Amino acid sequence: QVQLAESGGGLVLAGDSLRLSCAASVRTSSRGWFRQAPGKEREFVAAISNFGITNYADAVKGRFTISRDNTANTVYLQMNNLKPEDTAVYYCSAAGATYYTGSNQGRYDYWGQGTQVTVSS
Repeated sequence: QVQLAESGGGLVLAGDSLRLSCAASVRTSSRGWFRQAPGKEREFVAAISNFGITNYADAVKGRFTISRDNTANTVYLQMNNLKPEDTAVYYCSAAGATYYTGSNQGRYDYWGQGTQVTVSS
């Protein structure tokens, strides 16, 4: 059983930056970040394969960067130029497939508890 633990959320002002971290209890394959804003469905943010191939949602391209440290079983989400519409609970996930970096939540087998990101204008 893979356990995922997110950290790094908080309250920031528009234009600020935050870095989220997600530590896994064991070595994992592809990793993803999703988010869920109040009253909305959970949506894809970014993903990274075991070999570093990345994929981003259009809403965050150019502002967010996903990366991973395989030696530490940790994935990061660097979020720059944050906007109020980025406010959400951010969830870390892990997929069983090595190469998958898509947005299909059903392909991700494990999920963290989430960390709140609030961007104030």
